Amino acid sequence: MTPLSPPLWVMADVHGALAKLLVLLQQAGLTDASGTWTGGRAHLVFLGDYLDRGPDGVGVIRLIRRLEAQAQAAGGQVTALLGNHEVMFLAAQRFAQSDPHDEYGFRDYWLSNGGQPSDAAQLTPDEQRWLTARPALARAGRWLLLHADTPMYLHLGRSVDAVNIHVTRLLHSDSPEVWGHFANAFADRLAFLPPQGEQIARQLLSTFGGERLAHGHTPVPILLDGQGQDGAVGPLFCAGQLALALDGGLAYSENAGFITRLSAQDVAEVVVYPGSGAADGRSTLSR
Repeated sequence: MTPLSPPLWVMADVHGALAKLLVLLQQAGLTDASGTWTGGRAHLVFLGDYLDRGPDGVGVIRLIRRLEAQAQAAGGQVTALLGNHEVMFLAAQRFAQSDPHDEYGFRDYWLSNGGQPSDAAQLTPDEQRWLTARPALARAGRWLLLHADTPMYLHLGRSVDAVNIHVTRLLHSDSPEVWGHFANAFADRLAFLPPQGEQIARQLLSTFGGERLAHGHTPVPILLDGQGQDGAVGPLFCAGQLALALDGGLAYSENAGFITRLSAQDVAEVVVYPGSGAADGRSTLSR
């Protein structure tokens, strides 16, 4: 495995599980016990879905924003992508006053997918603007980074920058039809499984660049079941080894979750949440 300099760490789908995220970041050496950046020049990427399901989505957002500033001051970097749960949340908030009876169904859609009213009550206008400004795609070395295992991104532009500009326009639209279409498209998943998974992954990579892609959105146990496999939960390659699934289901069960360090083209290290089905602590992988 060729190491990346600086190190590239990726965390998927926190879903409000702030306490567990803090444990993983500390175990990975990226923060101290208080949640202060200690990662130096490392690049930490969050793949979206900060809200819903877990108890403290706003706390997750506030931590990430602090880490953005602290990492930059230390010569490192934090990148936070847009997830489909951010779109659901933003739609519910955007149309709350103009659609008080929820005729468009945005509030019900958000709540039925784990929406937490406490997040809506606490999030400030500045934090909502930050969410609206999240990019949908990013590149880091040879990796293409995205939230969802869906070909939706191919319909939004022909480059990383074009997709991110398009998504920003969508998130500033006043049209409920635009928001509804985007939220529904973003909920799609399982595109990297057979029979067309490898073809779709190659199309994404040829369009947006990179040699492999990393995504969240669909928990690894669901993908394992879709491939007729079982076993310890950790990162999972699909689509002819082109797509790496990194959603460890942090908010779905008490002991689930992991954070992953990537090498130039592979998994270099996995830090699992203590008590998970995999071996606790840090493990370095080689292939």
